[in-house]
Amino acid sequence: MALILGWIFRTGRENPPVCESQQQDLCLKNGGQDGHSLVFADLTPEEMVQVKKYLWNNLGVPLVAPPLAKPSDNCIYSIVLHLPPKAEVLEFLDHQGRKPIRQALAVVHFGNQEDPNITEYVVGPLPKPTYHQDITVQKYGGKLPYYQRFLFRVDSVKINILFIAKEYPKAPNFMRWVIDYNETNLLGLPALPPGFKSGDRKVWMRLFQNVAGFYLHPVGLELQVDVSSLKFSEWKVLDVFYNGQYFRDMEDLEREFNAGRVRVAKVKKAPLDGGYSSLKPRFPPKWQGPLQYEPRGPRYCIRDNQVTFMSWSFAFGMEANRGPRIFDVRFQGERIIYELSVQDASAIYGSNSPATMVTRLMDIGWGLGRSAVTLTRGVDCPYSATYLDGHYFLDSSRPITRKNSLCIFEQNAEIPVRRHYDDHVLSEFYGALADSVLVFRSISVMGNYDYIWDFVFHQNGAVGVRVYASGYIQTSFFFGDAADFGNRVEDLTLGTMHTHNIHYKVDVDIGASSSPATDM
Repeated sequence: MALILGWIFRTGRENPPVCESQQQDLCLKNGGQDGHSLVFADLTPEEMVQVKKYLWNNLGVPLVAPPLAKPSDNCIYSIVLHLPPKAEVLEFLDHQGRKPIRQALAVVHFGNQEDPNITEYVVGPLPKPTYHQDITVQKYGGKLPYYQRFLFRVDSVKINILFIAKEYPKAPNFMRWVIDYNETNLLGLPALPPGFKSGDRKVWMRLFQNVAGFYLHPVGLELQVDVSSLKFSEWKVLDVFYNGQYFRDMEDLEREFNAGRVRVAKVKKAPLDGGYSSLKPRFPPKWQGPLQYEPRGPRYCIRDNQVTFMSWSFAFGMEANRGPRIFDVRFQGERIIYELSVQDASAIYGSNSPATMVTRLMDIGWGLGRSAVTLTRGVDCPYSATYLDGHYFLDSSRPITRKNSLCIFEQNAEIPVRRHYDDHVLSEFYGALADSVLVFRSISVMGNYDYIWDFVFHQNGAVGVRVYASGYIQTSFFFGDAADFGNRVEDLTLGTMHTHNIHYKVDVDIGASSSPATDM
């Protein structure tokens, strides 16, 4: 899929043509703005560590690292840049005002309290913080209840451990004869949100064969788990579903199976490489395809977090929760966009199985920026692209660095900006202008989906955003009236119908700094 968002910015001033070597010199000369773009720069790993140390020493409560934290513990969930108010930034950028104080935004889960809650703190100044301010009530109008917290990665692990240790053994005949269970060949994935009403924390878990591309190998068994308790030991299975039938628990499933009252549809055992779900090429390519070539090197330059290309300049970043974003976008020296950023990617599913029919995914919950992966040269981006690292502190005990998870490159637009051929009787002429664009790209892997995010800058003043969805489809078990909810992609696998929604924030500044932001 692709979403194109464009503005044309025209000016009466025309600069004389500049040869490529001169363009490089001009780029390097004007690319920095004396470090002004750093007001938008993501936190460095060193800054994240300083914020973590400060909070551990000054919150006055015991803290546990998220990978080890129980729901009843206190932990720092995330640390990201706290963007200063726009008015302060513009005063600094445009009127030589005071540089805004650099601060972090920290989300802390307080599970070890009489009133468990989620609290957001502004921590500053960086790089050596000396204060923290609770902004939760100011931002949300009240305290954030603890049940609104996202699932940690450790939570999914604990649910799978619960199944292996306590639930699967309750139905030994069913698990052996129907699922071919051997204690390692099943994988459970949560269907979110965890319930139908505010306060629910009841998660349906879909079970798949534990092979490469397991998303295409559902086994038909789904379990609903109550994870509302702050104690892992009190998490319990509420419902069991298999091939169109509901059961009270795994013991009930076993009794009904032994009595011959379970409708069995046994899946074929998949090889470890997934078989039909493997991404290994069936046939190797016969020869290499075309490659990009930059005759005199790149015509863009990067200084800190700012990019300059032809008539363009912008600052870039990657927010751990929301993903890629750009700021202070200027064409021919004039700002046209203050902020253009991804906000969320949601997917709404429909099916006849309970886990899939309740699935309303909002990928901000898993971290669109945190899930940006290392890019492969020559596949994800051109060989000649510039690759940059991303740094995140989200659901982790320390800053995580994703090497080469951002790329910037220029590419031929494959269509001229303008052209005309005229073979009129009195004259014959052809006029055209080739177009090339600058692309700022990252790829977020959200479970089965890989979202490819592009911010595109054309030489005529148009800015575009594109998103492509790749990876695997989300599937459920094929039974009953499943064909009403999608397409059969294997004997017992349904490719479920769904809708993607991509959300952007666009704060346009054409001719004035007071233009309202637009959410798309």
